[in-house]
Amino acid sequence: MSRPPSLVLPPRTRAGLLKTDRGTFAALDCTPPADIPHVGTVLLVPGFIGSKEDFLPLLQPLSEVGYRAVAVDGRGQHETPGPADEQAYAQHELAADVHAQTTALGEEPGAPVHLLGHSMGALTSRRAVLAAADTCPWASLTLMGSGPAAVQPEQQKRVRLLVEWLPTLGKEVLWQEMQKSPRSEQAAAETPADIAEFLHRRWLNTVPEQLTTTGRQLLTEPDRVAELAAVPIPKLVLSGSSDYAWPVPWQDGMAARLAASRAVIEGADHSPNVERPFETARALIAFWERIGAGKGRPEKLSRVPVGG
Repeated sequence: MSRPPSLVLPPRTRAGLLKTDRGTFAALDCTPPADIPHVGTVLLVPGFIGSKEDFLPLLQPLSEVGYRAVAVDGRGQHETPGPADEQAYAQHELAADVHAQTTALGEEPGAPVHLLGHSMGALTSRRAVLAAADTCPWASLTLMGSGPAAVQPEQQKRVRLLVEWLPTLGKEVLWQEMQKSPRSEQAAAETPADIAEFLHRRWLNTVPEQLTTTGRQLLTEPDRVAELAAVPIPKLVLSGSSDYAWPVPWQDGMAARLAASRAVIEGADHSPNVERPFETARALIAFWERIGAGKGRPEKLSRVPVGG
């Protein structure tokens, strides 16, 4: 679970709704400054127990160099409604939502749209790319803090408890129980009160069936790396220098099998987007530069500060 350091909207960021042919999704839409040419759009897909706010620290540094950055709440996540029906959160349904969101961005033909998924959002994004392999609408795919298949065994234990106990205990009681783990107690001690309140509210807002269904996906996800490798789209595997959900060597191996670019953000764990956002932004922009996005603007990286 990502913990955004602040809930303040960056400059030129609008909180609103992204209307698609599969429903309406809560979104944060950050546009470049008026004097910076628009070089592309990034669709940011959050992970398990996540939301669009997980990408708040990335929005400004990406927009400052010409990217429109759009982060969404997926179906049933936080401020996007969803039905009390587990079938609505099957991975193919969530992947179809990502495709619809991309279409709804309304970019002109030829304008690059880059897809980035974090954690479970990366599994959803992978499924979206596989489903659209013949007519892929994205200029690139970034898998952030995610791996080739199910999460590692220790993380599976935590997710399995959530999936099993949520229907019985309910969201409030289970939230209180989850706060008792050593990892959660340490994180809580370091979390400002307004962020802690937001994390609690986001958990309560998220549809229970979304949590249980996507939780099972984290437990049972098959290895589809070979299938993804066959899709001719530039790929980046980005992680922290450690990761409690998918070990870094797993992500190294996945990148090699995908023939993907690889970026390791020193000092970050499972959520480089909030733990080292400026370094993460620089790695993303460097990747897009290498594959041709923003060609002819070599000064872009110098506009992104390092370390805040």
